[in-house]
Amino acid sequence: MRDLLRSFELDPFDLLWKDLFVSNSNFANISHRITHPVDIYENEDGIAFEIAAVGLDKKDIEIFVEGEQLRIKYEKPETEERPAIYKGIKRSSFDITWKISTKFDLNKLEANLDKGLLKLNIPIAAGKAIRKIELK
Repeated sequence: MRDLLRSFELDPFDLLWKDLFVSNSNFANISHRITHPVDIYENEDGIAFEIAAVGLDKKDIEIFVEGEQLRIKYEKPETEERPAIYKGIKRSSFDITWKISTKFDLNKLEANLDKGLLKLNIPIAAGKAIRKIELK
């Protein structure tokens, strides 16, 4: 009987194990890893992102909000590479997108660039904060 059910009717836990080793599974594989240095914190006010932006100016970085998606993009200009003895500073282009929970209000996103760190703060949406309900 279980074989007669379509995959979307199965329990998500069953699908996870069924599709664990299948490359074209219903679950997205982790092929798009974030390779740029990013820290993400959740606090009582909302969610905060800190993204390494060494040597970048405000005009170099683009921030887009579309629906529930937050996208941060930087295109490294084509320059002539200097011969280096050691290269440890990450100066590459990046294009990072996250789907942000409706718990957070993307319309109130604040961003600033300070000392090579791009900081984004997204507050919790009005009415979505945790409330304690008193029993009567």
